[in-house]
Amino acid sequence: MIVELAIGLGFVILIVGMYANWNLYKKVEFLENVLDSNYAVIQNIVEEMDIIDSTGHFEADDEVGSTFTALKEEIKKLDNLVEEKNNAA
Repeated sequence: MIVELAIGLGFVILIVGMYANWNLYKKVEFLENVLDSNYAVIQNIVEEMDIIDSTGHFEADDEVGSTFTALKEEIKKLDNLVEEKNNAA
């Protein structure tokens, strides 16, 4: 009687654990897809910024240039984050 209860309880715990793992896997996969799509959008924005500022006037300006440079540095940080994620996978 006790053995059957232990087996039944173990089976229930196994099913709940499997569902929790599957659910967490789906959430991580979704977040990776969001990160990848956001990265692609930001890369396109940087490319468009470079095309708009092809002569270098905005980048050379004091206020706009510092913002432009700060944005490029943040993009580099995002590059490093995505590269780390790809290397870990």
